[in-house]
Formats: sequence, C-alpha cells, structure tokens
Amino acid sequence: MTDTKEQLDVDDDFIAAETDDAEPVVEVAKTNLSKRRTIDNLLEERRLQKQLADYDFDL
Repeated sequence: MTDTKEQLDVDDDFIAAETDDAEPVVEVAKTNLSKRRTIDNLLEERRLQKQLADYDFDL
C-alpha cells in the first residue's frame, strides 16, 4: 500500500445535469402508468363483454 494521496478531478456539471433530468422522467413514468391503466381497463371491459356474450341465458 502506498501512503500517497492523489487529487481526483470532480466534474460538477454531471451532477447538475442528473438532477435537472430527474423531474421529467417522473412525469413520463406517471403518463405511462396512466396509459397502462387505461389499456388494462379496456382489456378487462372486453373480456367481461365476451363472457357476457358467451353466457347462456336459457338456464
């Protein structure tokens, strides 16, 4: 092991860019989640309508 200390270069712009982009990513995730819920609801509605159409009412 060596006891010499090296000075590291720190890039402060990288940290600033990371924090600026964090908020729009959250918005995209919320939008994608709401779109996915809408699609799931439509698929569930179609499934239920098909079950209702296939149901034999002449019991």
